[in-house]
Amino acid sequence: MKNVFIAIAFLLLSINANAQDLVWETDIYKAIQKSEVEKKPIMLFFTGSDWCGWCIRLQNEVFKTPEFTAWAKQNVVLVDLDFPRRTPQAENLKAQNNSLQQTFAVQGFPSIRIVNASMKDAKINFELLGGLGYMAGGPKPWISSADDILKLNKKVYSTAVETVTEKKPAIKKARRAKVKV
Repeated sequence: MKNVFIAIAFLLLSINANAQDLVWETDIYKAIQKSEVEKKPIMLFFTGSDWCGWCIRLQNEVFKTPEFTAWAKQNVVLVDLDFPRRTPQAENLKAQNNSLQQTFAVQGFPSIRIVNASMKDAKINFELLGGLGYMAGGPKPWISSADDILKLNKKVYSTAVETVTEKKPAIKKARRAKVKV
């Protein structure tokens, strides 16, 4: 019986350690670099970590689960944009978070925005893929909704690529015939 208890304790500790494996960036520039290297979209998590009850529930019910950990590692770069009331925060971090809150018109917490981001001429360019918030039911429905956002955008991208590749022979043929396309 003692061995069973030890095995269960070890399993619970390893699950908890796995959930804490996730890296939540707080610097948007680092997140963009990581996103470009890993070829993944960015998940922005707007939260009030020390006062927002729904934010805390979302973290406990979804973000701290092994299912979310596995999904996030495979699909997104995580960014934590915190708006604490009692916890001190560096002024540059406050300014960055406030700027992103305005950029994405975030009015309530928790708010999640999944975006593609790139740097051009020292400016950040965002492409909003979709948004989420708290969702009851644990990690499964939340991940399913997030997957729908990612799949929809992959489908749009692959359709655009197919359209471009389908037109290439027609464009070449039209150019040979000196027809404007």
